[in-house]
Amino acid sequence: MAFANAQYLDAINRNLHDVQGKVNVSFEFFPPRTAQMEQTLWQSIERLAPLAPSFVSVTYGANSGERDRTHDIIKSIKQRTGLIAAPHLTCVDASKQQLIDIARDYWDNGIRHIVALRGDLPPGSTAVPELYAADLVEILRSVADFDISVAAYPEVHPQAPNAQFDLLNLKRKVEAGASRAITQFFFDIEKFLRYRDRCAAIGIDVDIIPGILPVTNFQQLQKFAGLTNVAIPDWMSKAYQGLDNDPTTRNLVGANIAMEMVKVLSREGVDQFHFYTLNRSELSYAICHLLGVRPVL
Repeated sequence: MAFANAQYLDAINRNLHDVQGKVNVSFEFFPPRTAQMEQTLWQSIERLAPLAPSFVSVTYGANSGERDRTHDIIKSIKQRTGLIAAPHLTCVDASKQQLIDIARDYWDNGIRHIVALRGDLPPGSTAVPELYAADLVEILRSVADFDISVAAYPEVHPQAPNAQFDLLNLKRKVEAGASRAITQFFFDIEKFLRYRDRCAAIGIDVDIIPGILPVTNFQQLQKFAGLTNVAIPDWMSKAYQGLDNDPTTRNLVGANIAMEMVKVLSREGVDQFHFYTLNRSELSYAICHLLGVRPVL
């Protein structure tokens, strides 16, 4: 038994050694709605900024107030940290001219990276959108030479009729000028790897960056997963059983799951990871530290 344990620990050490210092990371935040949430956001940004992420993104709501908050935070991140700040931009609720104006304003303010998305339809809406993400990518390319990220869905977009349709939609976004694709969060690594293979098979030649969600609140995750068509494996449900009132252990479990995912994906040739922080820095920072992502002094 002692020999088996020693082999297991040696394997962990070798896996960590193989990954350390060989991954690049980016982080996602969302606009705060209260003064307390804003304080938490900036504490998280300031904690993660020294890790020198490739970029940080800020999500984008479907109304003018949310847009303004995103715009203000993006400008502030750039000014206060010097990081590459990438706003999310959606087209489902905007005209072509409005999008051109927003893009020009971002470019004039030194913002060069945009995450281009269709955006969610209003609840209960059955209207057919006039513009899709591929159209938005074309609009951005017509304004300036933006670095453009788009979304990808290893488990299929909830509104896509089938997996092939969804995959061809990603190809249209790439052909329109997208620089990379960032996936929806997932927990089944095999699904991601098969998806990456299918992307390559139809000529999608940009990086497919896995979106990693360190889970601190399993009940909240179940709601997210239901809305986004993400499967939660049985083993993961069991891992969080009995931890509803134990945030410390939940954090340890969440960090371990995310770190194991990154280690396995790294062995499969993935070297870029996008962390959905939910405006909290603790787990993302701890995972990055264990993976050898160190502060840049």
